[in-house]
Amino acid sequence: MPVLNILHLVGSAHNNFYCDLSRLYAQDCLAATADPSLYNFQIAYITPDRQWRFPDSLSREDIALTKPIPVFDAIQFLTGQNIDMMLPQMFCIPGMTQYRALFDLLKIPYIGNTPDIMAIAAHKARAKAIVEAAGVKVPRGELLRQGDIPTITPPAVVKPVSSDNSLGVVLVKDVTEYDAALKKAFEYADEVIVEAFIELGREVRCGIIVKDGELIGLPLEEYLVDPHDKPIRNYADKLQQTDDGDLHLTAKDNIKAWILDPNDPITQKVQQVAKRCHQALGCRHYSLFDFRIDPKGQPWFLEAGLYCSFAPKSVISSMAKAAGIPLNDLLITAINETLGSNKKVLQN
Repeated sequence: MPVLNILHLVGSAHNNFYCDLSRLYAQDCLAATADPSLYNFQIAYITPDRQWRFPDSLSREDIALTKPIPVFDAIQFLTGQNIDMMLPQMFCIPGMTQYRALFDLLKIPYIGNTPDIMAIAAHKARAKAIVEAAGVKVPRGELLRQGDIPTITPPAVVKPVSSDNSLGVVLVKDVTEYDAALKKAFEYADEVIVEAFIELGREVRCGIIVKDGELIGLPLEEYLVDPHDKPIRNYADKLQQTDDGDLHLTAKDNIKAWILDPNDPITQKVQQVAKRCHQALGCRHYSLFDFRIDPKGQPWFLEAGLYCSFAPKSVISSMAKAAGIPLNDLLITAINETLGSNKKVLQN
């Protein structure tokens, strides 16, 4: 069986936060999936100055020792490497769009969704409009730009249209709180969504994977929320920075988030809605969606997060593990979907 040359595309062309987040996940993926009999891993590391590096590892020392080069030289290097496929590990907007498009131009296949789908999913209002047209319930909302006045009566949620990890998200309980909430949200994006607050309920995330062309719903992840003390999730529920400057995944402690028993009655209902979202958005290989469940058990689409690092702590990896799918099998399934049924080189 031939060894696959897989390039891990890591870092961020946007800022150091996304650079560190990408490195955190990719480092775990490299360690957990390394198998010299199956893969030869290479690393491309992009920094916010848009310089490329090809380090031996993702340690800070190896990155610092590697000479930065511009994109033209990086393309020359990549075309001579006989790369079979690329695994995207970038979470910033340029990384999810422009850099994936570059690999389309280079005719190097990659796991995950295409740049146009990533751009739509990253814009929460566009993603909502598309899934709503497919019959999925979404909270009533409006898209605002600087100077616009909200018309939705509180309680309402104000959030940047394109930020992740709950950055800039505020629950407004009174109209007097709108100005401060909008000011905060506009720090992260040029457009802001104001949407009606959906009473709890519950909040869950649903992952979908594709195997042999079939959509498979994974066990749900549920988040710690409470109608009185924690009606919405915030940044601290997901990430925190340690004293040495590294990021830590606070949502992986089984306290703020946990995998639901698949027999929970909400699971099948949410999986069906998630599959509809997957198809409406035109996703491939895998997808991930957040839902608010109201007190009557009705799922409401909140947003799409169409990425997976294939690290043990990645949400889809955790869901797959709960379904009895080991990480290596999950990766092999995605590789086979990427290469196509006529080019399958790995069996799981």
